[in-house]
Amino acid sequence: MAALARSVLVTGSNRGIGLELVRQLAASPRPPQHIFATCRDPEGPRGKWMLCDLLELSSTLLFALADAVNLPSIRGAVRAVGSHLKDQGLNLLINNAGVSSHATLRSLDSREMLSAFATNVVGALVSLLQEFLPLLEKAAKGVGKEGLSCSRAAVINISTKLGSIGLCLKVPEAPMYPYRASKAAQNMVTRCMAAELQDKGILCVAIHPGWVKTDMGTEKAPLMVEHSVQGILTVLANLSQDTSGAFLDWEGNTLPW
Repeated sequence: MAALARSVLVTGSNRGIGLELVRQLAASPRPPQHIFATCRDPEGPRGKWMLCDLLELSSTLLFALADAVNLPSIRGAVRAVGSHLKDQGLNLLINNAGVSSHATLRSLDSREMLSAFATNVVGALVSLLQEFLPLLEKAAKGVGKEGLSCSRAAVINISTKLGSIGLCLKVPEAPMYPYRASKAAQNMVTRCMAAELQDKGILCVAIHPGWVKTDMGTEKAPLMVEHSVQGILTVLANLSQDTSGAFLDWEGNTLPW
């Protein structure tokens, strides 16, 4: 089985789903040639532990600072990745970084709402994609690559079914206004990206990883992070032009917007 992509970048990779994505990519029988793991504080305790742990799996890993709300740090990551890849471009960007909020209508304040949008939409999506787009376009122009796929060029946004307007009334026990509203906006951005970038050879998809046992998902979640990521990687391997712009879950099921 061929590698998912020659080069993969994962944001928010110092914990939870992002960390497990990097771990499984590095440990796969046919790992990507280049894996870029980014997080807000790679020199912090979590970052240092991640570095020591994962370097035992693969010598293809490169760690970089990429704070979604800090444009200079994103641009620094782009320079580091571009320098490492030279003329090849970046094949797969997995946009996993994000923040949660459990605010209700009574507890919500404008700062919390704006903070969620700044990270989950403006930073993690718009700023990041704008800066990495030239590297994705370069990969999409690679010789011998046709159609849309993760092996050519793709942006995968880790979303949540809590951002689905169609499912909203079926999950009433978790208002989470900033988180859910920002994820609904993220889904719209994904759809717009897919429509705009498909002619450039870049696939865009939103994926719900399930309710996962992580710091964000809490121990109440029913799904282990290992199983979620196994499913996500299987879904990514089967994406094509027919699924660009889709909202899927970790098992490949289509979700309502």
